[in-house]
Amino acid sequence: MIEIKDITKTFGEQHALDHVSFRVAKGEIVGLLGPNGAGKSTLMKIITCFIPPTEGELTVCGHSIYDDALAVRRHIGYLPELNPLYPDMYVREYLRFAAGLSGIKNRKERADEMIELTGLTPEAHKKIGQLSKGYRQRVGLAQALIHDPEVLILDEPTTGLDPNQLEFIRTLIRSAGKDKAVLLSTHIMQEVEAMCSRAIVINRGRIVADEDMNGMNAKKLTEQFHKLTEE
Repeated sequence: MIEIKDITKTFGEQHALDHVSFRVAKGEIVGLLGPNGAGKSTLMKIITCFIPPTEGELTVCGHSIYDDALAVRRHIGYLPELNPLYPDMYVREYLRFAAGLSGIKNRKERADEMIELTGLTPEAHKKIGQLSKGYRQRVGLAQALIHDPEVLILDEPTTGLDPNQLEFIRTLIRSAGKDKAVLLSTHIMQEVEAMCSRAIVINRGRIVADEDMNGMNAKKLTEQFHKLTEE
């Protein structure tokens, strides 16, 4: 689903990403784990075609970010770290609008499906600006999922949520990961342990670990990540 080969991104003299390579397959939930400033958000912006890499190759569902960026975007559902919503729009109105932008014909029905799926029914009559952070995250996830993408890119999707909202969002992501390729970034090891089948640790733009999240590997990754955060 996602093929990343030697992706490098420089900003002047700074190497935000330095020859990063990995792949994410259908049915995988991969956690991109690293301290703040490690390069996680930069990589996600490259995957979603918001910024170009300095060098390297990247394809999503067989489409190159260079040759067919529109096709790449059609296959991706994206929730950025700063969830860009319209606070003056009502929840149902916004999701119908998002469905229309994605070319969905039955946009009213699809919006209602997403409201039910993401637990937004009690809040659907409200303006987005009236919602708590947790419910705004649900709206963002509903928007990312509304066109049933094959790839889901989530940048810090659970930051700042209370325990009830946190568990709901985790469950929703795990459910979506059954038939999609999911890449989510976080700087919290517990989030990777709770949701991911695999973890990639990135530090100063380089991959320093890539392991399945079985018992021994999870323990090893936890120890390695703690060392990085203490540096």
